[in-house]
Amino acid sequence: MTTRLLLISDTHIPGRARRLPDAVLREADAADLIVHAGDWVAASVLDDLRQHGDVLGVYGNNDGEDLRAVLPEVARREVEGVRIAVVHETGQKQRREERMDVAYPDADLLVFGHSHIPWDTTTPRGMRLLNPGSPTDRRRQPHHTLMTLELADGGIRSARLHSI
Repeated sequence: MTTRLLLISDTHIPGRARRLPDAVLREADAADLIVHAGDWVAASVLDDLRQHGDVLGVYGNNDGEDLRAVLPEVARREVEGVRIAVVHETGQKQRREERMDVAYPDADLLVFGHSHIPWDTTTPRGMRLLNPGSPTDRRRQPHHTLMTLELADGGIRSARLHSI
């Protein structure tokens, strides 16, 4: 069996967009699990995504008490034998892989956000680190982005960055 995930972060609604882009909603409808790595800003974004599927999310540094009351700082779930952790911030990029190996020794996949910069690396012990960028606030990036992921048989079958 294959499980499809949509990875997004840093939607910053309503500051950077009035609503989620259609491309995000299409991918959410196609996903078995929607993962949001924080900085929703409006709790209505969580409500909207829940209309499209199962959501695993965390709060970010720009999220208020309404989101902090219903979302954790770190979320965890096992899917298809892959141990997933989700967090908003991981700190500076220098030595990120080594620091995350120590911070999340029981995870196979760490999804994070905050920088709005897509990231895909593997730590020394083999944990995959993914940041989907932002579908609404590209900052210094050429495009708004999201990621899709397929998990099967205890591993990551594919990870794809989408420009939108």
